[in-house]
Amino acid sequence: MTTKLKFDGGWSATVTDEPLDLVPRLLGTSLIVSPYADRVEREKFLAETFGSQDLLWDLPDVFRFAPSDRQLVGAEFRIPEESASAEDSARLPVQPEVRPGGLRADEVKDFRHEMCTVLCRAPGDALLTCLRDLDVLDEPLEAGIGIAPDVALLVQHGTVVGWSLTDPARYLTTSFATPDPAPPVPATRRLLTECLDLVTTPVVDDLVDGEPAVLARLQAADRALREQREDRHRANALLELIATYVEDYGNR
Repeated sequence: MTTKLKFDGGWSATVTDEPLDLVPRLLGTSLIVSPYADRVEREKFLAETFGSQDLLWDLPDVFRFAPSDRQLVGAEFRIPEESASAEDSARLPVQPEVRPGGLRADEVKDFRHEMCTVLCRAPGDALLTCLRDLDVLDEPLEAGIGIAPDVALLVQHGTVVGWSLTDPARYLTTSFATPDPAPPVPATRRLLTECLDLVTTPVVDDLVDGEPAVLARLQAADRALREQREDRHRANALLELIATYVEDYGNR
């Protein structure tokens, strides 16, 4: 059983029996598993904790720990801009049974953990798996550490090589708000898949190049989300996900 995890730069932490009791929040392409409710609280949270954090023009994965007991108290991840091909996604190793657990830093020391570069998507986007690189697909995963509900760190050779989010549609939200506790409606799930297509490669490349069929898809998704009556909070979250693309390309 994996008890010690290695991160970038030789930094390490020990797996505990105390996962975060926090509801994940999916804001655009950022997954937040932290207690703050707005940007002001976030800055205070970062100032009072240590670990890996984002800086100007630098966007690594964020892991924050309490100095008093070195326990994990929050994390942030970003969904990569590159979607793996269907062939590569089919090579994704079977994820081991997820063991709920927290982390305790081995020392009070800041570090930097590179964000993932490739997104593997299950059918219907029921599971998003974000990996350090495609080389991870060549060998089995040895552990999944469930640091929060439906959020797991993926471990290979004792090193954190990615993370996964189960049922991402459930956690869509805006402005740091707690996600709607009601389950997503089918239309939201379908539109999540369409929006993820539109903001990741290879489809986003065609969008930027002005391919008429892809521009039509963007316009149709924007219209469907604006007209959706049920599950409005999540529909608004998806509108925010594609908002920049609609502004830049939607009127071509």
